[in-house]
Amino acid sequence: MSNKRTVAIVGASLSGKTTLLESLLNAAGAISRKGTVKEGNTVGDSSAEARDRQASTEVSAATIEHGGFIYNFIDCPGSIEFASEANHALMGVDAALVVCEPVIERAMMLAPVFRFLEEQEIPHILFINKIDRAAGLIRDFMPAIDAVSSHPLVLHQVPIRDGEDVTGYVELVSEQAYNYQDSAAATEVDLPESVKEREESARTVLLESLADFDDSLLEQLIEDEAPSQDEVRDYVKRELAANQIVPVFFGAAEQEHGVRRLLNHLGEIMPTSDDTAKRRGVGEGGETLAQVMKTYMTPHSGKLSLVRIWRGKISDGDTLNGIRIAGIYRMMGSNQTKISSAEAGDVVALGRLEGIATGDTLSSGSGDGTDPLPRAPNPPPVYSFAIAAENRDDEVKLSAAIAKVLEEDPSLEVAQNSETHEFVMAGQGEIHLQVSLARLKNKHGLTVTTERPRVAYKEAIRKSVSQHGRFKRQTGGHGMFGDVHLDVKPLPRGSGFQFESKVVGGNVPRQYIPAVEAGVREFLVSGPNGFPLVDVSVTLTDGSYHAVDSNEQSFKLAARVAMVEAMPKCSPVLLEPICTVTISIPNDATSKVHAVISGRRGQILGFQAKENWEGWDEISAYMPQAELHDLIVELRSLTLGIGWYSWEYDHLSEITGRIAEQVLEQFAVEAEA
Repeated sequence: MSNKRTVAIVGASLSGKTTLLESLLNAAGAISRKGTVKEGNTVGDSSAEARDRQASTEVSAATIEHGGFIYNFIDCPGSIEFASEANHALMGVDAALVVCEPVIERAMMLAPVFRFLEEQEIPHILFINKIDRAAGLIRDFMPAIDAVSSHPLVLHQVPIRDGEDVTGYVELVSEQAYNYQDSAAATEVDLPESVKEREESARTVLLESLADFDDSLLEQLIEDEAPSQDEVRDYVKRELAANQIVPVFFGAAEQEHGVRRLLNHLGEIMPTSDDTAKRRGVGEGGETLAQVMKTYMTPHSGKLSLVRIWRGKISDGDTLNGIRIAGIYRMMGSNQTKISSAEAGDVVALGRLEGIATGDTLSSGSGDGTDPLPRAPNPPPVYSFAIAAENRDDEVKLSAAIAKVLEEDPSLEVAQNSETHEFVMAGQGEIHLQVSLARLKNKHGLTVTTERPRVAYKEAIRKSVSQHGRFKRQTGGHGMFGDVHLDVKPLPRGSGFQFESKVVGGNVPRQYIPAVEAGVREFLVSGPNGFPLVDVSVTLTDGSYHAVDSNEQSFKLAARVAMVEAMPKCSPVLLEPICTVTISIPNDATSKVHAVISGRRGQILGFQAKENWEGWDEISAYMPQAELHDLIVELRSLTLGIGWYSWEYDHLSEITGRIAEQVLEQFAVEAEA
């Protein structure tokens, strides 16, 4: 049986995940001095961006040996803006340790975490942190967490209290009591009389919960047979591996209360690396198989790919996916220890796998017969900046630097907007983008300016008109002469541009007709108010030419003259893009979100319970793209940071009145700048 365990530490922001990792490492003797987030000297959160913000912004890995086990800890960001970081890492773990605070109002923040773990069938354990600060009782907090978990929560400890303070705990499997000791192992004590009745009741609930999934235990309970400690532990391990239960522990990571016992439990009840490989459908025989959990761009080692090895062995200098490995490293936060080889169940960093991205499957063979392992999807972007190099001399370097930032963070998108001609960076929120820009500066020495991205407004016409346009210029020698008659008509929304010639009798020679169309198209690029003109039909009905002075350029300019003179008669109108928006939120925020949509000129199309998300609603609406820029900020402020939306372009709609005036005023200001 494998002695390797890979566990991701996940949970909501400010729940104490990085502090818990620091305490686990200290309890195992892997570090000589425990750091703190405030001092910026923890093993996790080692990047400059994380320490500046005193919050996790990317995945950190730490490998230790303790009690006969090798633990690969993966510390994941808690903010929903960095959820993609956590999700990619979770695809390579044996189990997840979900950390939360004992605050009923914050329980809903775990909903996205639990949902992803359940969808991917990843076994998980719950650790209720900061028990020393709990305002209420654990039994009062449990229903709030139960509401966001599809799997039953099974308490493995009950607290021992001295007044309002939690001073220790009773293990329900062994029925042994312990008192907490700061930064030391808990001391074994006699079971207090005040806890006996509560312990017996909780242990009965534990056994009955386990019996729901095991007939042999159910028979024992029916026959009043007491299972042994080892039997109960085996039931827990089996049902956790089958993703049927969520064992629950508690403590205070900052004081290391309950941390050592938690570490022991991780070795005893977590699925082994072999168990997880089978669950992922990885057979024992065959070529070496691994998967990239995270990509780092480091100042000294260059590109590092954090990988989970699912099968086989990797040695320094081996080839994976046709690329030679340039170093194998065990990770302890930002510190790397070079090793010669790694085997199935290990999590290591591989050097300079150019062309390999986060989520990619790696194999030692040709790869032709290797099915890619499941990878986490990247969420659609919900917030964006238009960016530009602060120093124009850096524009050449900007694209290369951004490419490296995108390798580290696949949930980020950067592209040139063909309509507004802006370089747009899009991601999961303002903090996400600010961290990405900080990486550009810290790692690549590039500072960029940011602006709110422009909206791709358009123009259209309401009325039809027939217009004569003539261009005539006489200079020495040949002059220029073009003469056209155009019918300009509006088309239904979304029709685009149509051009037709109905000239008869050769009044406009055939070779000049394409020039007329070209002149019209050039005008459409910038309509009467400066925006592209769409949904218009132009028909060339008549014209005249000069045998000597007429040419293609003359007719192109004549067509433009006709369009310019026609526009005031066509009642031009401004159009804005309207998007279909789907908003996902806890149902206690539904009425507030309805008001948000109305306040942003939206039209609610309907709402319903979100499928497979108990206690959540999904609202569909039409909303102007101009109103989407900071929508995610408002949604998250109403939902403890967990609401989100997706959108796609739907149609163009007319805008008039004060809103149209504001758009034109802003456009004029930008044009002058």
